[in-house]
Amino acid sequence: MNLFEPSGDILSGRTADIYFRRTIEILQAEGLNPEVTMEVFPNHSGLLCGIEEVKALLKTVIKQGQGEVWALDEGQPVRAKEVVLRIKAPYLSFGLYETAVCGMLAQSSGWATAARECVEAAGGIPVTSFGARHVHPNIAGLMDYAAITGGCQACSSIAGAELTRTRAAGTMPHALILVMGDTVRATLAFDRHIPADIPRVSLVDTFKDEAEESLRVAEALGDKLASVRLDTPIERGRVTVELVREVRARLDQAGYGHVKIFVSGGLDAERIRMFVESLAPVDGFGVGSYISGARPIDFTADLHEIDGRPVAKRGRIPGITPNPRLNRIC
Repeated sequence: MNLFEPSGDILSGRTADIYFRRTIEILQAEGLNPEVTMEVFPNHSGLLCGIEEVKALLKTVIKQGQGEVWALDEGQPVRAKEVVLRIKAPYLSFGLYETAVCGMLAQSSGWATAARECVEAAGGIPVTSFGARHVHPNIAGLMDYAAITGGCQACSSIAGAELTRTRAAGTMPHALILVMGDTVRATLAFDRHIPADIPRVSLVDTFKDEAEESLRVAEALGDKLASVRLDTPIERGRVTVELVREVRARLDQAGYGHVKIFVSGGLDAERIRMFVESLAPVDGFGVGSYISGARPIDFTADLHEIDGRPVAKRGRIPGITPNPRLNRIC
């Protein structure tokens, strides 16, 4: 099964800019279908992501033996204006999909770059992508795939876990605790009904003081409790370095040194760096909108050869742009 199999809307051209559809119609009517070389590059630096999805599309629309494709590998750092993808094939075979190719690379590279910023700020402490709720469900899996490409250890969406062949990670929502009326009761229910190989991580900011709730669930689950998650809302001052230190100290004093502390809620690279530099005893970070809301990295696609003849629009250099980092992929 191809995990990145292009949708019917993409293949039909419904997601394309209309002028590409019209271009195809004009060239077909004129009987023109030259072999062209198209190069794709980012307009600023970042982490490349989306190439696997692009490859799946191109392998679908360019018949075997009728084209050549070179690309950088997924997850590679790229410079502004560096050619990351080169396609040589009859124009009518792939010209309709320029919009899709640029969009796949732009959005995913933006997400992956933001994830990498958080991972670097964390300095080795695991980061999990919690951004699925901030994007349209049709692209939640792709967003989480990009986050893991950027270095996140795990993601929360089932679709993202399937694309990355990982296990979806998560704790429990406030909704479970609110419905059951008590954090300990909800955590014990989780322990009763969820498979034993899923870590027991309790959310401890719903009803009571975080340190108090942490001790309550630790006493209830004992060695079974893997972590507590601090997700204090902005209305209560968010999670602070001091709060993490207090929870750690109280757990240690009560003999629960094995219980880890996971922090989430409005995190970005700067706040993660603040926790790390303050030596706060955090064992994991959950990042949502900083990754999911990352600005796309604009990608541009240009024709550089037509039937072997160097061409370019004004301001660009005609002919193939050398990049020894490119690998032939088909």
